[in-house]
Amino acid sequence: MHVLVADTHLVPHRARLEAALPAGTTICWREPGDTLDDLPDAEVYVGSRFTAQMAAVADRLRLIHVNGAGTDKIDFAHLRPDILVANTFHHEQSIAEYIAGAAVLLRRDFLAQDRALRSGRWATPGYDRQIPQPRTLQGARVGYIGFGHIGRTSWELLRAFGAEAVAVTGSGRVDAAAEGLRWAGGTGRLMALMAESNVVVVCAPLTERTVGMIGADELRALGPTGVLINVGRGPLVVESALYEALSTGGVAAAALDVWYRYPDATGQGRPADLPFHTLPNVLMTPHVSGVTANTFAGRADDIAANITRLHRGQPLHNLVTAAVRQSGHQLS
Repeated sequence: MHVLVADTHLVPHRARLEAALPAGTTICWREPGDTLDDLPDAEVYVGSRFTAQMAAVADRLRLIHVNGAGTDKIDFAHLRPDILVANTFHHEQSIAEYIAGAAVLLRRDFLAQDRALRSGRWATPGYDRQIPQPRTLQGARVGYIGFGHIGRTSWELLRAFGAEAVAVTGSGRVDAAAEGLRWAGGTGRLMALMAESNVVVVCAPLTERTVGMIGADELRALGPTGVLINVGRGPLVVESALYEALSTGGVAAAALDVWYRYPDATGQGRPADLPFHTLPNVLMTPHVSGVTANTFAGRADDIAANITRLHRGQPLHNLVTAAVRQSGHQLS
């Protein structure tokens, strides 16, 4: 079996992945964007992007394995129906740590304190009575927009701080009592969630229905003491509305790990049309909330295990459903 890997995140785990593959497997490593001259011979392709041009020459391909959850860069419309597509997760613990860290950092106003102290100013209520005493997460209300494995794992951390939580999902079928939530409902209760929450965590999938689901009205409901953490996809939140709310004090702060624009092949490029980088109340990170050694070691194991199942003729795990293939959207 010939395997072609075009994913830089797996390079640190190359030995681990190769050691777990079936005997006799040949594997080629390529950089994303390289000329894939050996794609016509590949039975398995590992990477996050698969285009119509690639599909046209992938004559022997049996499996595309995405090294992550998102499948929005796979051109399903041009795939042969017999080509399997699978994904993998393992990022929930890493993203949960990011959410918990960002919630504490922003709710306690550590960004402003750090910036002030670098200039010699002690920005604490002890020296400046205009500064209110910050609140911990104990008793805070966390609102989850989307409550899949990321939401559930982060809630396990945040509830240890003594927070409360509510959630809205596309299906509206979350069992609030079983999950330890105050309430859970469908997206029709989004405004209620925004109005009740001190911290809002956005971890919903991006679909035609969810693009721009958080706009000016929703941010206004969150209010000037509210914190927004987006680890889902940038376009879930209207860019102009978010910038306006952050720049005018409509909301207190935001942690943004997902963006409206992404860099070129050299890793250069502004993440948005609007200048979020000029705002002092924004934690900006380059889509790294799930990027840890733990995440990709687990994914390497999953990918090797699925290739082994394919080799043995066994059912694969984490196959992308027909509904997702038809819509072309990533899984949550």
